[in-house]
Amino acid sequence: MRHWIGGLLAALLPILPAAAQPDALVARGRQLVEGIAACGNCHTPKGPQGDVAGMAYAGGFVIDIPGAFRAVVPNITPDPETGIGRWSDAEIARAIRDGKRPDGSTIGPPMPIELYRDIADADLAAIIAYLRSVAPIRNAVGKSSYPMPLPPSYGPPVAGVAAPADDPVARGAYLAGPLGHCIECHTPMLADGRRDWSRTGAGGVPIPGPFGMVVPRNITPAALSGWSDAQVIRAITQGISADGGRLSPPMAFPYYARMSDAELRDVVAYLRALPPLR
Repeated sequence: MRHWIGGLLAALLPILPAAAQPDALVARGRQLVEGIAACGNCHTPKGPQGDVAGMAYAGGFVIDIPGAFRAVVPNITPDPETGIGRWSDAEIARAIRDGKRPDGSTIGPPMPIELYRDIADADLAAIIAYLRSVAPIRNAVGKSSYPMPLPPSYGPPVAGVAAPADDPVARGAYLAGPLGHCIECHTPMLADGRRDWSRTGAGGVPIPGPFGMVVPRNITPAALSGWSDAQVIRAITQGISADGGRLSPPMAFPYYARMSDAELRDVVAYLRALPPLR
């Protein structure tokens, strides 16, 4: 998927069609950030009723995985003091796709950098344009702590990524992978902490949180063979299983409910195409 198509984001923006700057670009970014990418699922602080009103993307939500990390999610609003208001577009792009802050430090999990490295250039530009457009919120947050060592890098700098092929399965793989990182939670881990991509979608490791201990389910055809497409889409957008049972956070149902019908159909096509694993 990844190949050279010219420069970093800073070089990409000036050559976008005039109609895409800024209205269409921001609209596409909103569709992604508030939909499949579900950035607010981590970057907006939570209360008993869900996202705290008036604090969209202001950070402070804590994700604590004992023995692995205690991540204090950062403020990604344009606030210049406590958010990313002083970061350049290229610096934001580098943080998302390469996992590096402007000071060169490495961004740790649960930010899914391994998958974000394959976000297409046009979508990355749209995400950044939308983040620039949200309300700046002054909200200083603490630092994350990582007992485990973070990698010096997640790989060589990403030079450019093309959009997925115009095919339902390819589009669904892109939505459930780089953009929505669904397959990160729903794929088991190896003993060394890496994802076992030979068992993509076969079910993930337990996730503790205020919602209790949640084990991401098997989402391959071995588990979904008795589900209709409508039932899979209902599970994604409403958190209701095929048997009528309620599914649990941290799956971002309110965000996925904003996905288009075409996007949801593509995700289902991709899930149906996975190897059936148990």
